Amino acid sequence: MADTQKFFDHIKSGYTTKGDAIVLGSAMLNDETLKNAYVKIPLKTLNRHGLIAGATGTGKTKTLQVFAENLSEKGIPVLLMDVKGDLSGIAEPGSVNKKIEERHEEIGIPYEAKRFPSEIFSLSEQDGIRLRATVSEFGPVLLSRILDLSDVQSGIVSVIFKYCDDHKMPLLDLKDFKKILQYTTNEGKQEFDEAYGRISPASTGAILRKVVELEQQGAELFFGEKSFDPVDLLRTDENGMGYINIIRLTDIQDRPKLFSTFMLSLLAEIYATFPEQGDSEKPKLVIFIEEAHLIFKEASSALLNQIESIIKLIRSKGVGIYFVTQNPTDVPDAVRSQLGLKIQHALRAFTAKDRKAIKTAAENYPISEYYKTDEVLTTLGIGEALVSALNEKGIPTPLAQTLIRAPMSRMDILTDQELQELISSSSLLRKYEEVINRNSAYEILNQKIQEAYQEEVKEKTLREQEDVKKTTRKTTSSRSAPVNPWIKTISSPTVIRSILGILGKMMK
Repeated sequence: MADTQKFFDHIKSGYTTKGDAIVLGSAMLNDETLKNAYVKIPLKTLNRHGLIAGATGTGKTKTLQVFAENLSEKGIPVLLMDVKGDLSGIAEPGSVNKKIEERHEEIGIPYEAKRFPSEIFSLSEQDGIRLRATVSEFGPVLLSRILDLSDVQSGIVSVIFKYCDDHKMPLLDLKDFKKILQYTTNEGKQEFDEAYGRISPASTGAILRKVVELEQQGAELFFGEKSFDPVDLLRTDENGMGYINIIRLTDIQDRPKLFSTFMLSLLAEIYATFPEQGDSEKPKLVIFIEEAHLIFKEASSALLNQIESIIKLIRSKGVGIYFVTQNPTDVPDAVRSQLGLKIQHALRAFTAKDRKAIKTAAENYPISEYYKTDEVLTTLGIGEALVSALNEKGIPTPLAQTLIRAPMSRMDILTDQELQELISSSSLLRKYEEVINRNSAYEILNQKIQEAYQEEVKEKTLREQEDVKKTTRKTTSSRSAPVNPWIKTISSPTVIRSILGILGKMMK
């Protein structure tokens, strides 16, 4: 009992906050939940990013749901990457059952069923508000890193962007970019050689192949207008609750390049758009990236460096990023070192490699006299997790095995009818549903090539007409030239008849 009371006091002092906080649940010791030993996450440190990890079926998605709900209640908008398609139920209230009541009785928090203001977005042909971005918004550096280009190829991309800027040619979609790539080494070769230096057809061909690879993953649906404005993620409803923005990504699990392209462009746009906020009392936006390993899968070192840089810098904009994945090692060390909050659900040790990974994961948590971390990681129940956060001073809190509270919203997906009603009632749908295809680089270059062709045909026609005139003048000139009098005399009919007569007599 003394150890239990000591641990209770340890948790209470470690998780006491002066400002507002989210209550995840209550701490546990020796498989016993300590009622009212609340594990709290201060709002002030939520821009320090975090990780929610755990094996399949251990409850990490429900923890994400709880986290998002509590943020919304505090007036903080949320962006969720719904890769598995099981988060749309947030838009409808949950239902009470005996297990939920027992869980909340152990924790010491009354259960309340509640719906949350939600928006459904899509990157593909799935139903939802369409998210798009233009090639110009990516810029040459980001686009080159996404395409994993060499330094020489990246230089060519920069030249192409410069040319389009100089000639006021918007690069809106991949069709525009492909057209200007072809133009540089064909119709526009001389123009580019004179203004920017020679561009190798082999290099543009290699870039074009990378673009085609991106297109094959469905990127042509993402690039275009109307571009999504990140400010629309910051809305609250009439009750002051933050909107939970859900991006449906169930059909791009096998297209990691498209997923990482979208995520990196969105983070870059948020960083460029949002004003500096620094460490305020609560974040402006919190982003949860489910199945986070998809971002890092097949990512080049340049792309990983870009992600790491954005993770480091974006917190000053009041944005927190939380990765949700099965194993902490799915997230690169350089990124994982930036994560202040760690919520670790159970890990399974089926192989020697698994056991080694668990020991590595255990080393990422503060040392605790109350837990053997590597052993606890394999014995956690569903809806239980090891939690390590940052207090309001930025100091790691005590490690706490935590019984996580149940979601207040539905722990299931919306029906097709409910989904359609939610999407059709959105004010953002009307803003983004129209596909705009304004005059851009593709159309401008096609017109330029057509005009050049017509000019060439015109010049060719003029040259041919001039050649005909010259030939006509020569013919006319030869016909009208004066005849030599001697030739005229010997060719007269009288002379010819005389010559023929003489020849006749000689023959006799």
